[in-house]
Amino acid sequence: MNRVSLLSVVVLASTLAGPLLARDSVAHITPIGAVVPDIQLKDFRGKDYNLADFADQKVVVLAFLGTECPLAKLYGGRLQELADEFAPKKVAIVGVMSNQHDAVTEIAAYARKHEISFPLLKDVGNRLADAAGAERTPEVVVLNADLKICYRGRIDDQYQIGVVRDRADEHELRDAIEALLAGKQVAVPATEAIGCHIGRVRQPKDDSEVTYHNQVARILQKRCVECHREGEIAPFALTDYDEVAGWAEMIAEVVEEKRMPPWHAAPEHGVFKNARPMPTEEKELLLKWVAAGAPEGDKSQAPKPAEYSTAGWTLPVEPDQVIQITNQPFKVPATGEVKYQYFIHDPGFTEDKWLQAAEIRPGNRMVVHHILAFAVAPGEKNLRDGGARGFLVGYVPGMRAEPFPEGMAKRVPAGSRLVFQVHYTPIGSDQLDQSELGLVFADPKEIKYEVKTTSAVNRSFRIPAGDGNYAVDADSQRLSTEGAYLLAMMPHMHLRGKSFRYELKGAEKNDILLDIPAYDFNWQTAYRLKDPLPLDNGSVIHCQAHFDNSKWNNANPDPTQVVKWGDQTWEEMMIGYFDVALPYVPGEKEAEEPADKALAAAKRLMERYDADSDGVILRTEVPEKGQRYFDLIDGNRDDKVHEDEIITTLKKMPILLNLIR
Repeated sequence: MNRVSLLSVVVLASTLAGPLLARDSVAHITPIGAVVPDIQLKDFRGKDYNLADFADQKVVVLAFLGTECPLAKLYGGRLQELADEFAPKKVAIVGVMSNQHDAVTEIAAYARKHEISFPLLKDVGNRLADAAGAERTPEVVVLNADLKICYRGRIDDQYQIGVVRDRADEHELRDAIEALLAGKQVAVPATEAIGCHIGRVRQPKDDSEVTYHNQVARILQKRCVECHREGEIAPFALTDYDEVAGWAEMIAEVVEEKRMPPWHAAPEHGVFKNARPMPTEEKELLLKWVAAGAPEGDKSQAPKPAEYSTAGWTLPVEPDQVIQITNQPFKVPATGEVKYQYFIHDPGFTEDKWLQAAEIRPGNRMVVHHILAFAVAPGEKNLRDGGARGFLVGYVPGMRAEPFPEGMAKRVPAGSRLVFQVHYTPIGSDQLDQSELGLVFADPKEIKYEVKTTSAVNRSFRIPAGDGNYAVDADSQRLSTEGAYLLAMMPHMHLRGKSFRYELKGAEKNDILLDIPAYDFNWQTAYRLKDPLPLDNGSVIHCQAHFDNSKWNNANPDPTQVVKWGDQTWEEMMIGYFDVALPYVPGEKEAEEPADKALAAAKRLMERYDADSDGVILRTEVPEKGQRYFDLIDGNRDDKVHEDEIITTLKKMPILLNLIR
């Protein structure tokens, strides 16, 4: 049974708490059993509240929340459900907004969006957070009738770093409430909360050499604001001092642990033009600024605000054609898993089109995790191909569209249909999305190289249950063209993906092209080489992936299961996409290589036996006389074969080509 699906809201993967961290000293000042003082706060409407106002309640839950924290958004509705359920039993849930940068208007919007009726109090100066020892959002502190702390920590264990379980296995808040109502001690009085640091009020150092305006704003513009600005994928902006100061501790944490900016390539191999690692000196400046209390500094030293395209495209020119991915806006539910969506569009191309550049523009960046666009040539039946044939362009958070080098372009055959694979991630409220594809066409007369996306792919693996470092290898087809260039690489795995490496096969040893020692499914990065790499005739790209199917992988859906290839995130894939530029001579017909013959034969078999066009031939769909050949192809013995399995077998046993007419 599927227990985990991807939660790829960017900050859950990158800007929230990492592995369970040591708590601040704040949490130790107020131990379990201490009494929380009666502090008066106002709600977002201006009404005064004291803890004494809840004297008739048996249990009071202080829920520390934040208007922009993704986890706090996801738990808003959950807390309201608990408030409704336990109100008749004299349990009060009180929301406490302690972030200094959460305005009253933003708190009101949070209450409205998540339909919250329990009190939401503005904790000016984070006095109640300090008194209760709260550190993060969301975090709950449970008090008994005497206002003694009986539990502090997370609400439940459903949400982990980068993933969301179908359900929670542990319900610590509920257990604490029920124990106190039964007159018992809470069995587990403290757990670690994950989430965003509470943005506390600080006393900046007046003599700090590093201030927001003279140093920090420039670093953020260079490394972060591309995503952390209004309307972009990041959940909060980093363009205003008050906002940035409120996130200071969170910024220090993710920078120090190298979770931000997101870049996963080992620096020892390859030079990439879209690399975004933060230099050590910039990290030190940020950490020094946070340690100094996040001083603002002299506004006259502020850099000029960065400028971005008002049209919303990152392409250097406006698209020649814009295609709506869906006919109508797609509704993304507030919570739960949204399976991959596939949308098909006929662009009406009556002649081959050459693409100088392409960009997918999400309609709602808050819920779009990634979109992949494929061109399916006339006659193709498998519209959900997991390989690279026909791959046009992809979108993932933080990806910037770039044109191909001069004289290089991708070709979309006349009559092609476009297939879009879209992955949505809920954020705690219902959302709508209508994304677009922008195309920039090239002049066919100027094309010297045709860019193709191909891959090294392995569909036949079986990852053993509990294996924490299972290796899967794959080779690309042998390049049969002189004068080709390697342009970019994009590895793809799912939740058990651990590491990925690209190598150029050599006679004596392989040259490492790209090494990803810590693969992150939440960032489907395309690693673009700064300088195209020349490839010899006969070159082969070798890829090796490692998977972690152990219980130590927090994202693992179920470590007790053997894992095979599949489209869903609880299954796995092993694809090493890469872009190559091949010399193009207009009117010159490509020679049919053995690999092309194998591909053509595989397509004939798919058309003949894949009755439901799902890209898989089942044993039951093959007549008796073909069962012996089915056995040769079905290497993993699961009674089904994919097109790539057929191609692999036919290339190894070309004699079979004569039997397929």
